[in-house]
Amino acid sequence: MQAAVVFDLDQGPVWADFDEPPVGDEQMRIRVRAAAISHVVKSRASGKHYSFDGRLPFVVGIDGTGTLPSGERVYFAFPTAPWGSMAQYAPVDRQNCFALPDDLDDITAAAMANPGMSAWAALVKRANFRAGETVLVNGATGSAGQLAVQIARHLGASKVIATGRNPSTLAALDADVSILLTGDDTALSAEFAVQANLGIDVVVDYLWGHSAELMLPALAKYSRGHTPIRYVQVGSLAGSDIALNGAILRSAPLQLMGSGIGSLPMSQLLQATGEMLNAAVAGGFTIATTPVPLQNVATAWSLDNSLKRTVFTLG
Repeated sequence: MQAAVVFDLDQGPVWADFDEPPVGDEQMRIRVRAAAISHVVKSRASGKHYSFDGRLPFVVGIDGTGTLPSGERVYFAFPTAPWGSMAQYAPVDRQNCFALPDDLDDITAAAMANPGMSAWAALVKRANFRAGETVLVNGATGSAGQLAVQIARHLGASKVIATGRNPSTLAALDADVSILLTGDDTALSAEFAVQANLGIDVVVDYLWGHSAELMLPALAKYSRGHTPIRYVQVGSLAGSDIALNGAILRSAPLQLMGSGIGSLPMSQLLQATGEMLNAAVAGGFTIATTPVPLQNVATAWSLDNSLKRTVFTLG
């Protein structure tokens, strides 16, 4: 079969022949229709993600949409290595695939699944978010952050605070408060302090890095009351390491946690994805996409950015 294959971690995936996958007794053979690039997929393709097992060559992609031999449309995740989702066929454990809503198309579902799961899992599974709470999305101008704002609103957030570096995208979000991250440290710390004093219940952080170094002290110093602030670290687009004084965690009811592969059982990650996809149409969730035929993977890979989801399609 044809697939997007990584032979060299420095080169990235190329369109090439790859053995068709065998299918075990508890597996399904998925005919793939669409699969999206995500930060996890790109990190695994370069060998840098903690979940990469080191085997070469391999087919990239951790999830997608497709059809079963019966013709049923499904979302699927975590094909058996070294096979991935960016191929004509993928072997998937039965419990790792479920039916797609009829009114959700393949490309949108594939684009939305990973970033939507990250937001839904962070809010519902990790932070135990409750309707009426205030949510801050740090890094809300990327496609994942934009979706997180929509999901927080759909789940009943009384107030949504969005941060980002793109002023036009930030202004277009359905957020109650916007904080532009291009200001100087003193101004940013002051803005974080004002919002902390007004009350923040949950932070969903896609950036980490310097903005987290400024935000966490403000949350610790200026937050009112004794209700824990649940700070969920989802991505590290602004840097993988921060300097954090231990007194910050000792002096305030901050709960610092991560959300991703490994922080939750696979069953809960898949449950979060299914719940999000089933809410997508009713919630009016949108995500910008760039559909590309999979055979153009080598060219499209380097052009991918966080503002739109690159979705590879197969006929």
